[in-house]
Amino acid sequence: MPQDDLPLRDIHLPPPPGFWPPAPGWWIVLALILVMALLSFWLWRRRRRLVPRKAALKSLDVLQGSDLTQKQQLQELAILMRRACLTAYPRATVAGLTGVAWLDFMDKQYGSTHFNTAIGRLLVEAAYRPDEPGELDALFALCRVWLQKMPAPVKKRV
Repeated sequence: MPQDDLPLRDIHLPPPPGFWPPAPGWWIVLALILVMALLSFWLWRRRRRLVPRKAALKSLDVLQGSDLTQKQQLQELAILMRRACLTAYPRATVAGLTGVAWLDFMDKQYGSTHFNTAIGRLLVEAAYRPDEPGELDALFALCRVWLQKMPAPVKKRV
């Protein structure tokens, strides 16, 4: 039988697959990319916000291991704590505080009275007291705990 005589139509191919909508696997890949981007951004911001705390704790370790006299260490510790306060809290709130008002502020942020009624008074009275070696170690421990609990820096507004 000749092929020309058969009433067959030509083969019809299906249309090629379109670009849109993508397959479900591509949606999963897109979702994973978005989650990874958001997680990376969050980790980057968190790490950047923790830099001042880590730097202050490192400076505290260096100061504690230094061979300065006790009075010099106390002066440097007071400067370090003031700098840490200025990075963590608004400048208008902290910059004008001195003496007992500064210790009250640190106690309020710490949630105790260790700075104003206990060993923390050394930060403002060190120049007027005789040196006692045990007090300095206790003050370093108190400042270390305060720095570890210190909040992330406030955003600077120009």
